[in-house]
Amino acid sequence: MQRVSELTRRVAGPAVVLGLLISAIAPVANAETHVVEMLKYKYVPEEITIKAGDTVHWVNVERRAYHTIWFKEQGEKETAELFPKEFFEKTFDKPGDYPYLCGPHWEQRDMKGVVHVLP
Repeated sequence: MQRVSELTRRVAGPAVVLGLLISAIAPVANAETHVVEMLKYKYVPEEITIKAGDTVHWVNVERRAYHTIWFKEQGEKETAELFPKEFFEKTFDKPGDYPYLCGPHWEQRDMKGVVHVLP
């Protein structure tokens, strides 16, 4: 009887650890990347809905203008200026609504966006 307990303990311990590792990695494996373009002083699309764990990839497709991404309401720092063909990525792990804006262009051009994150 004690041999079975010892065998069970030796096999079950690593199996539990492996199960925990797989469950921790599984959401990342299903994560997606969503693209938001910066074009004509707008974020396209202006609002996007994603799942927790997904990443948003902002890319500047303007000819000459630069833009930033600033999650001002969350108290985050503004990104560096993104010139044409440059990009910024952010992964969203928690559900919620994340409004953001372009530091240089939100007041005069109303350049704003929102990321809606579902569980």
